[in-house]
Amino acid sequence: MQKTSKNWTRLGLGAAFASTLLIAGCDATQPESAGELETNNVAAETPPPAAASAEPAAQGGEGEGGVAITRAQNDPVVYNAALAITEAHILAARDAYNEGETAAATEMFAHPVSEVLFDMEPIFLARGVTLFDNLLTETSLATHSGETQAQISQRTDTIIAALREASTHAPDDGTDATSITAQVISDQIDRAATMFRIATESPEYEPYLDGYGFYKVAANMFDAASGDIASADPVAATAIQTALDLLAEAYPTALRPDALIGDTAEITVASSNVILAVTN
Repeated sequence: MQKTSKNWTRLGLGAAFASTLLIAGCDATQPESAGELETNNVAAETPPPAAASAEPAAQGGEGEGGVAITRAQNDPVVYNAALAITEAHILAARDAYNEGETAAATEMFAHPVSEVLFDMEPIFLARGVTLFDNLLTETSLATHSGETQAQISQRTDTIIAALREASTHAPDDGTDATSITAQVISDQIDRAATMFRIATESPEYEPYLDGYGFYKVAANMFDAASGDIASADPVAATAIQTALDLLAEAYPTALRPDALIGDTAEITVASSNVILAVTN
């Protein structure tokens, strides 16, 4: 499993690998990473960051979803991170809908279209991916019109199948598949940890639901790849499992609990340990 600091540098990480990997979450309430910062999609009410990277923007810069769009064409980690961010929203939307949170689900299904997929479109087209943003918008409308949970779940499965197909078109820079998976899992864990901190500071539902989605994707990916990751790097596998155990307590369901359970500092440290384990 290739694990080099170069992998994280190209994602836009700052020094010490101690902060968020890409810009976490999906709206202007979320913090910038310590590295390459989003410069052109910050809501007007959000103060400008103290320091921002001067990397030229392309197709929306890093995108509202926090993806380094300029790198996704050639970097399999960034490319797959964009797909994972999309999937996180989809899983969160489906589960929220099943819990009766129709408005939140309607919004969550639609979010990735503007936050990730719009900026990724030219890259998808260049790599021969059939565009699938219409699947998300149609599912968003379907929740609003009151389709059954079973129908929405079926639509969700169709979207995830499209994401899996898109992943087969990822660029190949020589990084092995296990390392790519571990890095994307680490990114999702970091996002979930960041959103939990934000959720503890805000009564809004969206930060919690965002974090829930990121956690679910990380957990699902690790369930599928834990054996390979453990064989390649037992330390990284242990760090990932520790973080996921803490996040499982923090995000018990798609519904936000009346009282959040979880130690923000402990979760943050566990997330940082995953970053360090995967990159060292």
